[in-house]
Amino acid sequence: MTEVKPQPKVIVFSTPTCSFCNMAKSYFREKGVKFTDIDVSRDPAAARDMVRRSGQMGVPVIDIGGKIIVGFDRPKINALLGIR
Repeated sequence: MTEVKPQPKVIVFSTPTCSFCNMAKSYFREKGVKFTDIDVSRDPAAARDMVRRSGQMGVPVIDIGGKIIVGFDRPKINALLGIR
């Protein structure tokens, strides 16, 4: 019997106008991945946190269980979440 691993915590740092952010969020919804969306355009503290975690100003920054992905990198996302 295969054991279902709990999904790691997923945080998406994004802005409303970022097309890659929106692509990443709809990808997560399509795959049934729960995530927290943080709009860094409205929250300067979150923007600083994102830069501290990733060293990047650009969005999206995706945190999957503490591992940082900059941009919508589907192969990396799939590998970290164990999905296809």
